[in-house]
Amino acid sequence: MALTALDRLVSIMARLRDPASGCDWDLAQTWQTIAPYTIEEAYEVSDAIDRGNVQDVRDELGDLLLQVIFQSRIAEENGLFALDDVATAIADKMERRHPHIFGNALEKPDWEALKASERRKDTGRTGALSDVALGLPALQRAEKLQKRAARVGFDWPNAIGPRAKIDEELAEIVTAAPDEIAEEMGDLLFSVVNWARHLNIDPEQALRRANAKFERRFAAMEAMAGDRFAALDLAAKEALWTDAKKSGG
Repeated sequence: MALTALDRLVSIMARLRDPASGCDWDLAQTWQTIAPYTIEEAYEVSDAIDRGNVQDVRDELGDLLLQVIFQSRIAEENGLFALDDVATAIADKMERRHPHIFGNALEKPDWEALKASERRKDTGRTGALSDVALGLPALQRAEKLQKRAARVGFDWPNAIGPRAKIDEELAEIVTAAPDEIAEEMGDLLFSVVNWARHLNIDPEQALRRANAKFERRFAAMEAMAGDRFAALDLAAKEALWTDAKKSGG
């Protein structure tokens, strides 16, 4: 009987991790060393989606799937769990969180209450912020912390409050002592995330798009100036930047 595509991938990873005949690089990896690649692959999936490239989305999802299989293989080798356990756990969770679909409930459940109950069961912690992952990008984690706080009533009623807070934090940076500026800058960024959240803007996504726009315009500047770009003074570079913006970059 032919292997399914998933079984084939699991088999490939097992061979790569074979102590006798596997790949030295793959054998040297641990959960800790692989984790940054897992995060990177998730972002590459998001990037491919943003670019609207269907083939790239497929390929990047494959890279992300490999990370799940890789991490599960390491766990299995250490007698912790296997890929089937990972799939079973998420399947159980999906059914548990959708009793109106898979069970006898007539109405949609209170998902936040369900999640809170799961957090208490899994970690023993009850705080609203207790399981917001430390490994999230800082902007994304700030937004998630704010959303969790909002669920228990700690939030501005509208966008006016967080907008005013930005002015307050800007003023505090201006008057801060040198050793306080970094902390105050963090408060400002946190406030910007809060304002974006109230405007229904994903701050992580917005910043990624701003980065991409900057890259496009900078590349256009370099193309216009050629080899002389680095030698130009700031005024000349600003003129090129203006031209790049006008050209639709």
